[in-house]
Formats: sequence, structure tokens, C-alpha cells
Amino acid sequence: MTYNQASEYIEECLRFGSVPGLESITELCHRLGDPQDELKYIHIAGTNGKGSILAYTSEILKAAGLRVGRYISPTISSYLERFDVGGKPMSKTSFAKYIETVRPVCEQMAEEGLPHPTAFEIETAIAFLYFRDKNCDIVVLECGMGGRLDATNIIKSTLVSVFAHIDMDHMQFLGNSLTEIATEKSGIIRKGIPIVTGPQKSEAMKVLINRAHKEGCGIYAVTDDEGLKQDNELNVSYISDVKCSLKGGRFALRSDTKHKYKTPLLGTHQIYNAAVAVEVIKAFRAVCEGLASNVSDRLRDVAVKRLTDDIINRGIANTKWPGRLQIISDKPLVIIDGAHNPDAATRLKESLDVLIPDKHRILIMGMLKDKDIDAVAHIMCKDASMIMTVTPPDNPRSLRSVELAETVKKYNANVTSLDSIEEAVEMATLCSVQDDKSVIIAFGSLSYMGRMIKIYSDNKISPLATKGMMNGRII
Repeated sequence: MTYNQASEYIEECLRFGSVPGLESITELCHRLGDPQDELKYIHIAGTNGKGSILAYTSEILKAAGLRVGRYISPTISSYLERFDVGGKPMSKTSFAKYIETVRPVCEQMAEEGLPHPTAFEIETAIAFLYFRDKNCDIVVLECGMGGRLDATNIIKSTLVSVFAHIDMDHMQFLGNSLTEIATEKSGIIRKGIPIVTGPQKSEAMKVLINRAHKEGCGIYAVTDDEGLKQDNELNVSYISDVKCSLKGGRFALRSDTKHKYKTPLLGTHQIYNAAVAVEVIKAFRAVCEGLASNVSDRLRDVAVKRLTDDIINRGIANTKWPGRLQIISDKPLVIIDGAHNPDAATRLKESLDVLIPDKHRILIMGMLKDKDIDAVAHIMCKDASMIMTVTPPDNPRSLRSVELAETVKKYNANVTSLDSIEEAVEMATLCSVQDDKSVIIAFGSLSYMGRMIKIYSDNKISPLATKGMMNGRII
């Protein structure tokens, strides 16, 4: 089987949709030899920030000398980025080999009258096989969208359960209230295994604390709310001395003592994500010390001897996370961000208000149709000098640019629907050249951020090239 044939098979499996539940992934993995049971995990759930916390945590563990597997979705530049070991994605040859292994099993299940595994379930099973075959010391595992019924929740050897910020998204699957969504995501909590959480709204924090207490779990919480420190059952670390610029961020984290860190990732929210990663390492180290019989000697030795504050700082400093408040051009200044729901849009706007308060914002916006388009447009578009809408390519869930522009028009009349991302970039570039106080911000679905990065990395943008190309439809 070739890589193209393997990719075509995965695309075919997209027709099975998203089906929450563990029955199918359990059966699939059991027929494959239960590879997930041979690995140790740091499991991350949440709405926004999961990937960034994963990136920070993985880099710190890698800096300590561990062989780290990372499982993420969605990806930016390459589909195979979702299967990563030591900072390198799976090869095309390996992916084809794993599809050759998994496909007959899926087809046999279907022939027996069982549901055919979904694309995400197949990818998750392949990740377990790959990380096992690569002898990973630890796997940093990102939930798909939920927790309790997410395919990743088949695992039994979690060392730390982690919660990024929980907010409203995927309501058709997870519930229509923050309490319901947090309850679904809290399903990754394991008996006696510590949890780590970043700042949460009160409803979500209540759910996490209650579930953790019920399961006898220690709780590590990152906050800037001094009131939370009154709960003696929490191990609370308090963020202070926050400074953000277009070069990155600085912050201090205080529990018993105060430590200072620097992050290359932009935005105030990345300060909190980095702080959560520090707490994840603290909890991981405590688990390895306390459960020596359940972890390898190598894992215990590295956790105890190598995970120093210097290593943590080095890992944070080495972290890269494309598509999240990433500067991809200096002249013109172009920033991309995968803000695709109201909470992420709010964080993006807050960060832009801090980083570039005096710049005129030229927006490129592309969204998927199952998101809260109206709320995101309301947050991001009111104060923009111009908005160009695009259709994210190669995604059946993409919202057409013309329909998106109609929604944006309710909040800003200066909106143009364009036929391609390249056209939007050319038009935005021309406008930015005419206004030296402007910045181009592309946001929304991560599915087109890879195209944005490629356009600028190929250095094909020239103000002169925009002449004659502005054929968008003004709404």
C-alpha cells in the first residue's frame, strides 16, 4: 500500500463521522493486541489550550532526555504531524504500513455486524501502535473533543490528567451548559491520579474539584485568583509579574517559592498554558516518585534527577506551536491564530489589545460551519478596518466565504468575500502597504493556517503582484 492509498482510506472513513463512545475503539485495539496498555500517559482535555499545553509539556520532557510521543489534532502543515515522536512526525512509509495492519481489522469488524471504526478511532489506534513500536517513555495525549467518551479515554495507565480552559464548544456532542461540558471532559480523571488545571470558570472548576475529590485525586491548580488559595485541599500556584510583547512572554509562578519563566509563544493566554505545563511536570515528578513500582526505572530516574527548573525553562524556551498567535511575516506584519470559537476569539482579541493596541487590523477570516460564527464575528470584527472572508480548503465542514461575509456584515460593513486564500493575502498585503499602521491577522479554522504559512514561507507575496487580482465580491 502507498501513502496516497492509505490517505484515501482515511478520507473514506470520514463518512462514518464522529461517534462518541468507547466500544468500537476498545474492540479495535483489543484485536490489535491492546498496544495502549503498554504505554504511560499524560492525558489532556479542555476546550482551548490543549495543544499548547501539550507542546510545552512535551518539550520539557524531551529536554530531560525522555522519548516522548505526541498525539494531536488538528494539524497545520502535514497530516502526519499528529503522530510525533521526539519532535519528528511519522513517515509516509510507516503510516501506509499501519493502515495495512489496521484496515483488515476494521473491515472484519464491519463484516461481523459491528460499527466500522471512525477515522479518529483508526488514527488513535495507529498512534498507540506507533508509540509502542517506538518504545516511547511517555505519551502526551490530547483528547479529540470530549473526555469521557473520547476514543483516547481507552487508556488505563494515566500518570497525570490535565485540563486546559473549558468553555462552550461541540455542544451537539457535549451538552448545552458549561457544567455538562465540564462533566464530559472530567471523564478522563482516574482514581488516585493527580489532576492539573489552568484557570477555569466557577462552574467548570466546581465539576473538576468534585470529581477529583470523589476519585481521591490530588489537585494542582494554576490561578491568578488569590481567593482560590483559601482551599487547603488544592496545590495552588499563583501567576504574577506577567509581561507580554511580540517577542514572547515572561511570568513568575509562586507556590512555596517563586520561579521565573520565559515563553516564546505570544499572548497572555500562553502564559497560563506554560504555567499549567510547569504544574504538569511537578505532578508527573511526584507520581513517578510515589509510584515507583508502576513506572520504569528510567522514567523514575529522569523524573527525580533531570526535571530541574533549568530543564523546565529550557523546554519552555524551545517550544514551538504553529498557527497559534504566530508571526509569519514582519513586513507586512502578519499574525495567524486558530481562534475558532467564542472563548478563543476573546483570548485572541485580548492578546492583540495588549500586543498591538495601536495597529489597524486587517482580518482574514475562515470558519467551519458547525462553529458559533455569529459570536466569533461579533468579538473580532467590530473594530477591524477591513475583513476578508475565505473558505477553508479541503474540509467538508467549511463555511462558504460568501455566507461568512453575510454574518460579518452585521458587525462591520467593510467586508469582502474572496475566492481563495491567495487572493485574500494579496488584497490584505496591498491594503497594509497603503497603511503603515496596519497588521494582517488571519484567524478561524486551523485547517487553512498551513496554507497561510506556505504562502509567506515561499515568499510569493509582492504588493505589485496584487494589481489586477482584487476580484473579490464586495458585500
